[in-house]
Amino acid sequence: MPYPALPELKGEIKMAKQPEELRKLVAVATDSGLAVKLRLKAIELVGNMGTHEALLALLDVAGNEHLTTEERQLALKYARAIVRSER
Repeated sequence: MPYPALPELKGEIKMAKQPEELRKLVAVATDSGLAVKLRLKAIELVGNMGTHEALLALLDVAGNEHLTTEERQLALKYARAIVRSER
């Protein structure tokens, strides 16, 4: 017999996994040893999270002077989108 609180628990587990996923995606986005296309995809995935934590991570990525202009601009684009969605 399933417990009624189980669906709520699944939501909490999902929220707990999000920071770990975010950390890994930021690591990929800033790893200069990886292909630019892969780093751009990681930035896109962080932007699609749409959370405040993702916004802060995108701003950190945008401030990374070791990344290409394209990567930094994409991070800012997604950061702006998150700010606009929070209004």
